[in-house]
Formats: sequence, structure tokens, C-alpha cells
Amino acid sequence: MEQLEQAQVLYDTLIEFAVTYSFQIVGALFIFLIGWWLSTKIGTAVENLMVNRDIDITLSRFTGGAVKIVILAVVTIIALGNVGISVTPLIAAVGAIGLGAGLAIQGMLANYAAGFTIIITRPFVLGDTIRVQGVSGVVDKVMLPYTILIDEDNVHIQIPNKLIVGEILQNSAEQMLIELEIGVAYSSDVDNVASIITQAVQSVEGISDEKVPTIGIDNFGDSSINFGVRVWAPTTKHFETRYALNQAIFNALQRENVEIPFPQREVRMLQDS
Repeated sequence: MEQLEQAQVLYDTLIEFAVTYSFQIVGALFIFLIGWWLSTKIGTAVENLMVNRDIDITLSRFTGGAVKIVILAVVTIIALGNVGISVTPLIAAVGAIGLGAGLAIQGMLANYAAGFTIIITRPFVLGDTIRVQGVSGVVDKVMLPYTILIDEDNVHIQIPNKLIVGEILQNSAEQMLIELEIGVAYSSDVDNVASIITQAVQSVEGISDEKVPTIGIDNFGDSSINFGVRVWAPTTKHFETRYALNQAIFNALQRENVEIPFPQREVRMLQDS
């Protein structure tokens, strides 16, 4: 009998709760579902609008997602208030938890903040060739926590964004500069050598058609006149083009009998008489 009485009390409580709060619960669910639908539609509309205006895709997705989360948070607060649940303690608890979590994952948050800075300021975009932290490659993806580069060997390099922002960054768009140095004997005709090197460079496929190669005397060494060569080539074929240039220049100098000197040291032995 005691168990039946307890069951009856529980049943009466549930019935009373359902009668008293049924409309509030249904209303809260209705508000939440409508809010979820609206947040999704508005977030998608914001993202599509930014993409249609040629704004960076990563920034567009981030903004659309942020708009959706903000709208959904406001709708959730309204729905809980409709049921009669005070959200003030909940917001305080979430804030305390967020502070503790933020201190625990501050390194990750730094990457996200740096990623957001990169997306806003756009120091580089997809397809650019950048050099940072001693590595270089073509930008493949720009995510909030990290950036992915692809080098000539098709190796994917993942760099945390906090190591990019504030560092010295070299951006050469889709191409990379190739610098060479060739030494010839002091007895050589420098005008003729410059012409030979120019023809050899122009014979190599893959060099940039937009940026003319720069060739000239770079410095005067101990045993040679050193010519400098600056050529732009696609990053994805950097070393391939570099090796082809070296081979073409060497073969051209050999055919024209241009001497390529090497360091020599003269040793004299003095003999006491």
C-alpha cells in the first residue's frame, strides 16, 4: 500500500506539472525549433552572400557559423525563459567553465586568434607561395588553427597559425625566385659571357614569361668574376628548374671554351743557403 501511495503521489505530481507547464514546454520547443531553422537559414545566407562577393571562403564559413551560433544562443535563452528557468546562474557557470577551459587551452586559442587575423588581413591567399619559419610551399588550406603548405615533393606542411602571425613572411605569389652564381676567369670577355648565360637561361623551359631574368656581374672573387643570375619559376618546379639552369649554363660555357676557374694556392719553399 505504501508503494502504491508513493506511485500515486508521483503520478499526481507529473499530471499537475503537465497541466501547469504543458503550454510553456510546447511553446519553448516551438521557439527553439523555429530558432534553429532561422539560424541555419540566416547563417547559410550570410556565407553565400560573402562568397558571391569574392570574400575568402574560410572567412565566409567562419562568419556564417558565428552568426548561426549567436542566433541559436539567443533563441535558447528565450526558450528557457519561457519555461520559467532562470538563465543567469547558467550563464555564470558557463562563464566560469569557459575561463578555466581558456586557461587550459590558451595555446590552441592563440592559434585560432592568429588564424582569424590571417583571414581578416589576408597576407596570403590560396595558391600563393610563402616562406615562413624556414619552410616554403604553396598555400593549400587556411584553417583557423593552422595553415597547410604543399612543397615541390608534394609534402603537406602544417604550420600553427601563431607561428605565422608576427613573423617575417615572404610571399612570392605562385612563383619563387631562383638565384645562381657562376664564376669565370678574369681573362674572360664579360660581355660575351653575359650573352652566353642569357641564351642558356632562355633555353630552359618553365621560367617565368612575365618577369625577365636578371643577369650581371655580382662580385669579384679571389680567382673569378662572379656572375649572378636571378630567375623566377613556378614553386612546384623550383628545384627541377634550378638544376636545368645549372646544366644549361655549364654546357654553354663549355661549348664556348669559357674558363671556370677554381681556387688555387701557390706554395713556395724557401731554402736556407
